[in-house]
Amino acid sequence: MPINITMPALSPTMEEGNLAKWLVKEGDKVSPGDVIAEIETDKATMEVEAVDEGTVAKLVVPAGTEGVKVNALIAVLAGEGEDAAAAAKSGGEAAPPKAEAKPVADTSKATPAKQDAASTKPAAPSAHTQVTAANGAAAPALGTERVFASPLARRIAKETGVDVSAIKGSGPHGRVVRADVEAAVAGGAAAQAPQAKAAPDAPAVAPKPMSDEAVLKLFEEGSYDLVPHDNMRKTIARRLVEAKTTIPHFYLTLDCELDALLALRKQLNDAAPVRKTEKGEVPAYKLSVNDLIIKAMALALREVPTANVSWTESAMVQHKHADVGVAVSIPGGLITPIVRKADEKSLSTISNEMKDMARRARERKLKPEEYQGGTTAVSNLGMFGIKDFAAVINPPHATILAVGAGEERAVVKGGEIRIATVMSVTLLTDHRAVDGALGAELLGAFKRIIENPLAMLV
Repeated sequence: MPINITMPALSPTMEEGNLAKWLVKEGDKVSPGDVIAEIETDKATMEVEAVDEGTVAKLVVPAGTEGVKVNALIAVLAGEGEDAAAAAKSGGEAAPPKAEAKPVADTSKATPAKQDAASTKPAAPSAHTQVTAANGAAAPALGTERVFASPLARRIAKETGVDVSAIKGSGPHGRVVRADVEAAVAGGAAAQAPQAKAAPDAPAVAPKPMSDEAVLKLFEEGSYDLVPHDNMRKTIARRLVEAKTTIPHFYLTLDCELDALLALRKQLNDAAPVRKTEKGEVPAYKLSVNDLIIKAMALALREVPTANVSWTESAMVQHKHADVGVAVSIPGGLITPIVRKADEKSLSTISNEMKDMARRARERKLKPEEYQGGTTAVSNLGMFGIKDFAAVINPPHATILAVGAGEERAVVKGGEIRIATVMSVTLLTDHRAVDGALGAELLGAFKRIIENPLAMLV
């Protein structure tokens, strides 16, 4: 029987992806664990491994196709002893990929873009693919353990109300086949399929934004070009709307003097050991101001652990370590790689990890576990001369630190005016999880550590 391979869900929020490259061709034999394709998501390029053994009968979706929906058919395998040509004909039909947006010549025919609220639910991964990161490491499992079953077995199980996960498969690699389902139905031994949970109360309907047609009517025809949104920009837009409409932000701003920190940074960089590489002798590390900010934020969370939390409707998630995400600008958007257990790591380790992750982020080679999760985040626009700003909290974080530029300012100390290098920082918090006084305590701890940076070395 033909084995359908479908577009897998590579992350909980993925709805579609680009089939970048096929690593097999029709007629090739594949075994479980063989890498057969590369899929591009909004954040990274991932590899898809075959789970079943067979012969590639048909590549349904060509390489380079964009906007392929999760669970859409992308290829068909012929099982052992099965004719590939027959399998290609009898395999399931592919769901058409999402058409690319095209410039609107006649705005009167433009259709407003609509998004089903249910589309934000994570799609189930394919039963016939295993997803790994581009470097070969397994991606985190999504949801519960997968059950390997043929499409026909699944259809029969659904029609008869049988829970396919309760059936022991007799096919290759424990795969549930038609005979197993029919035997379970005849014997009445299989558990009934669990009932779907009742949907939560629908949120209040937000005001609808202007339609595409309404926006385009405001501009003279021919005075603009339409640039289709890529997957990254769509994901950023969706998550920002979610964050700003569901998280009650509030803002706290402090000024931090940087002169002691800058002096320590210079001293540490000057003392960095030299190592030999193919490019010659280079220092073992080169600390940036941002590296020290990451460490200071992590230590502040350790000092104020009740602010190192995430909000859920049923409980407060109290984190045991400070995992600090750092916003990194990449072409077409941004991504937030995470320095895990930053409160326990040395400055040189943090610095080298960030340089490596920032480089791979720009190449879209980060693994999902390197940018998903975290307990807080830092967004630094100081290098662009921005004095202060308000960032947007990135769920599941309850805080984010917006960092401005360090600049020389006049400060008053002991009744005298002197010049100091001052940096404005704004802490944004989720008021459901971190109240005003607690947020002020956290930001105060951060300021003390920044202004007394030797604490980072203890």
